[in-house]
Amino acid sequence: MSACKGCFAAHKKCRHNLGKRILVIPDTQVKPGVPVDHFPRIGKYILHKRPDVIVHIGDHFDMPSLSSYDVGKKSFEGRRYKKDIESGNAALRSMTTEYYGVDGYHPRQIFLMGNHEERIKRAVEMDATLEGLMGYDDFALENWEVHDFLEVVEVEGIKFSHYFTSGIYGRPVPSAAILLREAMGSAVMGHTQKVDIAIHGKTGAIAMMAGCAYQHDEDYLGPQGNNCRRQVVMLNECHKGIFDPMFVSLRFLKNNY
Repeated sequence: MSACKGCFAAHKKCRHNLGKRILVIPDTQVKPGVPVDHFPRIGKYILHKRPDVIVHIGDHFDMPSLSSYDVGKKSFEGRRYKKDIESGNAALRSMTTEYYGVDGYHPRQIFLMGNHEERIKRAVEMDATLEGLMGYDDFALENWEVHDFLEVVEVEGIKFSHYFTSGIYGRPVPSAAILLREAMGSAVMGHTQKVDIAIHGKTGAIAMMAGCAYQHDEDYLGPQGNNCRRQVVMLNECHKGIFDPMFVSLRFLKNNY
């Protein structure tokens, strides 16, 4: 029996024959002053498990300097665009440094722009003098396949987007059950910070809201909203829209990586 070139195992025992492995990193919302020591741990986990594909679901760069909700407030003073960019880039690099350049490991990396990253586009649209002074090129995403806000990317029959919409106003779907219906198959999204999952009883398709991957609390979410699962999600045996999700908490990564 011939061996798989990816892992040199006999084909029947090779995990590649069971489908690809996809790591989903939900909203990380990095900004100056928040803890980011979980990023190297995520990188170590990636190196250990070697997923074929890494999908960052978006809202990595929190961009508080461009928040329309906070302009004019006391809390807005002192915020700077450059600091927002630098903090997000540094956190992302601390993760990718753990596995970049490792012989034989070259995962496909997909970054989906979130509504927080899109604040840059909205700011430029509102003030044309900012054009050329800020943009997506400021993000350290040279080795990532970048997709615009709300673009849907399909990998192994699974649809990914920062969030999926429903209704005439295009609002984010409120539940995994509705996501399963709207996507008409397996789909994964972020944005809501909550974890919700729905499985179709006949097709086995799975729709999932993937939680969040940051340690800090967000004031706008309040005590109940901040009580969310903080994790990354490994999608095992991904093939033709079917997969087995495995939740990997930031607490687990702290204790083991």
